[in-house]
Amino acid sequence: MNKKVVSVINQKGGVGKTTTVINLAAGLSMKGKKILIIDLDPQGNATTGLGLSNTTSSDQTIYNVLNGNKKISEVIQHTSFGNLDMISSNVDLSGLEVETAGDSRRAFKLKEELTLILNNSEPLYDYIIIDCPPSLSLLTIMALVASDALVVPLQTEFFALEGLTQLMKTIERIKSKLNPSLDIRGILLTMYDKRNKLSGEVETEARNYFKDKVYSTAVPRNVRLSEAPSHGVPVLIYDKTCPGSKAYFSFTEEFLNQDKQVESAA
Repeated sequence: MNKKVVSVINQKGGVGKTTTVINLAAGLSMKGKKILIIDLDPQGNATTGLGLSNTTSSDQTIYNVLNGNKKISEVIQHTSFGNLDMISSNVDLSGLEVETAGDSRRAFKLKEELTLILNNSEPLYDYIIIDCPPSLSLLTIMALVASDALVVPLQTEFFALEGLTQLMKTIERIKSKLNPSLDIRGILLTMYDKRNKLSGEVETEARNYFKDKVYSTAVPRNVRLSEAPSHGVPVLIYDKTCPGSKAYFSFTEEFLNQDKQVESAA
């Protein structure tokens, strides 16, 4: 079974989660893979980062799927990048937790909707990548229940690993109660600064603890990476040769190789 639904998750904000979603999706789509991004963050940064609008006027958002007003197939939007579709988000999503308080099945809503696309005889997408909000909220739990695997961006800074322990506990709880097949696919070191001793220490600690779960690519701090979203394009298109792009191209290769290894082992 190909691990198709991948959530990019870390309950800390500002660790490069959305940047990773956009550029992994762009890298995979450039390799000819068909990708659907689901923006599950009320801030809608993945939406604007791919040149779509996150204003509240549209009912073509993930919020309208999760509150039961739309089917998932009705809200998929094409981006201006080949092979790359998106379900956008906006601030309406922040009200979902309160609005669905009476629904005991709400944690499964995203999974049920995605199953409708995934069970299609003609698979529409090679990967569905979910951008999670920076919190351990209902939305994150919906993503964990719906996912096959997780990519965790880890900022190489003080306290980074402490936040991770909390996330691991949540993942274990979801595995034991709601989604036994959930897997950590890998941990991606972000905002890496090789001149900073702390970056190296966090890397060593992460690799000692998580072993081969840590990708060998580390994404550096890079101005072009932070500029790209304001232009509504992935950095891989905005500036192909900058250090950030090189890192995300290399991470895309590692990500694809994980599936090649699984296939050759099967």
